[in-house]
Amino acid sequence: MPATPFVRHLPDYLFNLPRNRLLLLLLAFAAVIIFTGIGLRSPWPADEPRFAEVAREMVASGQWLIPMRGGEFYPDKPPVFMWSIAFFYWLTGNLKIAFLLPNALCSLLTLGLTFDIGTRLWNKRTGAVAAMLLMLAPQFLLQAQKAQIDAMVACWIAIACYGLIRHFFVRASWGWYFTAWGFMGLGIITKGVGFLPVFMFLPLLFLKARDRAQFEGTLTWRCALGPLVMLAVVASWLIPMVLYVQSVGTDEAIAYQNNILFKQTGERYANSWGHFQPWYYYITSVIPSLWFPLPLLLLAFLRPLTETMRYRPVIPVLLVWIAVVVLFFSLSPGKRGVYLLPALPMLALILSPLVASQRPAGWFPPLLTGIHLLLSVALISLGILAWNDHPKLVEKVSDYSTDPSRLHEAGSLIFTIGVVWLISLLAFWRSRALGRMFAAMMISWVLITTWGYRILEPLRTPRNILAAAEQVLPQDAQLGMLDFREQFLLFSKRDFVHFSFFTGRQEEERNAWRWMNEGEDRYLISADNLKLSCFNLDGARELGVAHRERWLLLGPEQMKPECDAPARVRQFTTQSPGSWMD
Repeated sequence: MPATPFVRHLPDYLFNLPRNRLLLLLLAFAAVIIFTGIGLRSPWPADEPRFAEVAREMVASGQWLIPMRGGEFYPDKPPVFMWSIAFFYWLTGNLKIAFLLPNALCSLLTLGLTFDIGTRLWNKRTGAVAAMLLMLAPQFLLQAQKAQIDAMVACWIAIACYGLIRHFFVRASWGWYFTAWGFMGLGIITKGVGFLPVFMFLPLLFLKARDRAQFEGTLTWRCALGPLVMLAVVASWLIPMVLYVQSVGTDEAIAYQNNILFKQTGERYANSWGHFQPWYYYITSVIPSLWFPLPLLLLAFLRPLTETMRYRPVIPVLLVWIAVVVLFFSLSPGKRGVYLLPALPMLALILSPLVASQRPAGWFPPLLTGIHLLLSVALISLGILAWNDHPKLVEKVSDYSTDPSRLHEAGSLIFTIGVVWLISLLAFWRSRALGRMFAAMMISWVLITTWGYRILEPLRTPRNILAAAEQVLPQDAQLGMLDFREQFLLFSKRDFVHFSFFTGRQEEERNAWRWMNEGEDRYLISADNLKLSCFNLDGARELGVAHRERWLLLGPEQMKPECDAPARVRQFTTQSPGSWMD
């Protein structure tokens, strides 16, 4: 007797629609979730202000080849992601909209590809389930609604995986095969790790060695031409960049070239200088939380999964690929949860035929129901504690704001989300547990990207700091900053001076002291936790709290009489972006 489908709650008439119409319906629903909130918030630390400022300077200067940040070369990442933001900024004239559009569109493309390959490997129901599972995992929507590079590079990797799967497991298609390699190249010049789909050849070659008849006509000598396509795409950026650096010939330009080619690739992987985590970090922390509930689904469908692997080789190939990707990132000492995002669509694809047609282990539905109930109760309780000014919550919020109304409003949002989870549990009690959780998750995302953005926006930007400085600065005063932060450039209504991102703190301070000493009405913004030798913080004007730090305005009276300042000031002045954020 066939197992009852685990997703029976999905209306059957949906799967009678033509494939393209069903795809458009799914993408329209996903677009509502992903695009809600665009234009409602500014770039938030840590990465978003940096990329937005680089894009803004590209459009302002007309120089797009080498990313610039605050007038200096930005060597940490290749320019593709910044190009995309700059393009939408040039197109719309609104950076508040432009900085979130690339990842939103890339995430929609990833969803569409996941649906399409699911329908080609199995059927429309399976494709739809794959897309819904991908949206259910918190990491996917979290990155779709951020301006970090990872959602874009995950999209290029998804296209590459899609091309390889179509070629090897659907029907021989050399066009898609070489397209896959082209997007690996694009992934490399986006964030370096675009080559990850190459690891798929490990299980492919193993299966070919076991059975020579497998992959007949698809795994041939022509496959060796694929890397040439990848290298050609990389060369389309690499060669102009190197020629430009050689033509400029400055120490800064050469340092940019060496940094982007060597330090940010092999050295960063083998000898990382930040985000240190133990080797098991992804297995114990990232996958269980950011991919929830997909890891539980994998365990719940373990028996039918092992049976399906025997006659559908695409599943073991993708499982091995995911395991190799996790291992690859686990071997590096520096780890961030977002690095695993490219593997998430393939896990959703593996689980989709099982979720669409099989019943899970008996323990799974009550466990998921219990987690659903626990989350709703926890959120409601947290909201009530926030309303009542619980000391630990007050202490936590004080890092961002001392206004008690902020905590109360956040409590109202958290309480509302908890009620949504509780209502979804009670209202859809007779539905499948996975469907109830999907409904609660989607409504929660909409609340977070509207109401939540409105609460967080004042806390995640330096508007209050710069506004407080404007109230006391003379009209023609010049404003500089110690410990340079890109977000201050974005929000400053004055030309903004900084003293190089690449100098040490001591040299930066000495440059700032000399700059102030050489002119009148010059002031510095500084965090109060900096240990300064050329300035005295006594009497400095307090500007408020932002980004968990207290900020001060330093004037001539805070300058010490003597400072071992350099002979020439190393400074960079960025023109005010005006009121683009207002």
